Amino acid sequence: MTDTLESAGPDAADSPHYLRALTDMADRRTVVAGAAIYNDMGVKLVEKGARIDSRLYDRLVQHKLREPIDRHLSIDNPVDVPALVAAASALAEQDALCALLADALGSTGRLLAPLRSLALPPSMACKLTVMREQRPQLFQHSLQMMAVAIYLGIKSGLGERDCSALAAAALLHDLGVLYMDPVWDDPGHKVVGPQRKHLAAHPISAMLMIRDMQAYPPSVAVAVLEHHERMDGSGYPRGLSGADITPLGRILLLAEVVAAFYEKYEDMPAQRLSLVLRLNHRKFPSALVSHILPLLREEVARDSALLPLGSDASQQIDLLAEAFAYWDQLKAALPGGQGGAAGPAAPRGTPTGAFAFADARLMALQKALIEAGSHPRHQGELIAQLQGDVLGMAEVGLVGREALWQLQSILNASHRRWPRLADRATPEDAALADWCEWVARKL
Repeated sequence: MTDTLESAGPDAADSPHYLRALTDMADRRTVVAGAAIYNDMGVKLVEKGARIDSRLYDRLVQHKLREPIDRHLSIDNPVDVPALVAAASALAEQDALCALLADALGSTGRLLAPLRSLALPPSMACKLTVMREQRPQLFQHSLQMMAVAIYLGIKSGLGERDCSALAAAALLHDLGVLYMDPVWDDPGHKVVGPQRKHLAAHPISAMLMIRDMQAYPPSVAVAVLEHHERMDGSGYPRGLSGADITPLGRILLLAEVVAAFYEKYEDMPAQRLSLVLRLNHRKFPSALVSHILPLLREEVARDSALLPLGSDASQQIDLLAEAFAYWDQLKAALPGGQGGAAGPAAPRGTPTGAFAFADARLMALQKALIEAGSHPRHQGELIAQLQGDVLGMAEVGLVGREALWQLQSILNASHRRWPRLADRATPEDAALADWCEWVARKL
């Protein structure tokens, strides 16, 4: 890995948020130091055999520890392989997505078989125990993502050994979130601009922890690093594309999206997911998507009749049209800019850097909307034709919501990659900053 990646992740051993979660958990279950805990200067902070609890937090957080605190801890009722199998089996009985995957493979046993050979060293077991006790939603997300990843691995023809490595990568992919401020779990906490660099760092943090443990094949750490990449290069942290993303990384990036949709949406998750996968076919590996879409078809047909959507489609169309038109206006005003409506087929102008990045993303979004028959210039007539068609209007509404989400994604990515964009150092930066501020106000 590059020096940039090495420096981007926080020092896991000293994370105050993880220390707080661990010591708070120790107030409710027995956690004992299996070896003495030292700081990096060799000063003993905790005796071997001492009970860990929240009273130690203030002392521990003031020091840089010689090694991660969870390397030699003994925990009552930890997350181990049998506990993982039991938790995943229970989830397959209660969770619609996991049940769907197990049914598709013929049994829950086949879905969870790769867990039998899963490596789980003490420090990783400790982190997962903290996750289960202190961040239960994150733990459930990891289990769901693990189930999707194993399903995709099996359908792709991977052997049990590779599927076991894949299960480890999926299960541990969000370890970095344990080292972030829990405020990120608050739905009301809106993160914008440069703050998003902390979110972008969590795959790097998890990769470094997994790699340093040396308990897994190198492909596991790499896949964890790649779980937010996209096939078209629009992901993070490295903006990889296509063949530059490893096979396990491709599985994780799709599994992340599949699990996230079933967690986020109680209403019509299958239809929403199916639409996003089809509308964004350049972002996701088509061979893997082909294993997911057939699972969704029956649910799409059933759920679409239950919850009509699309009543706000006209407002969504108007907002999209305004966003595209404002971008064309800003682009035309630049030195060497293209006059008139840009549109996906228009020739590229001369701007470079941040503006060129956003321009390419907006052109790709418009092209995808045209291919889906859902570009704002087409949708007015389409809505008039669909009156009374519940399924059709539901899809129009979902397309609009996805397109607006992608506008927000372009805004976020622009600020993440160019944190000094608001300085407006060049005409192009000023134009992009103006567009981002407009989008932020409208959304």
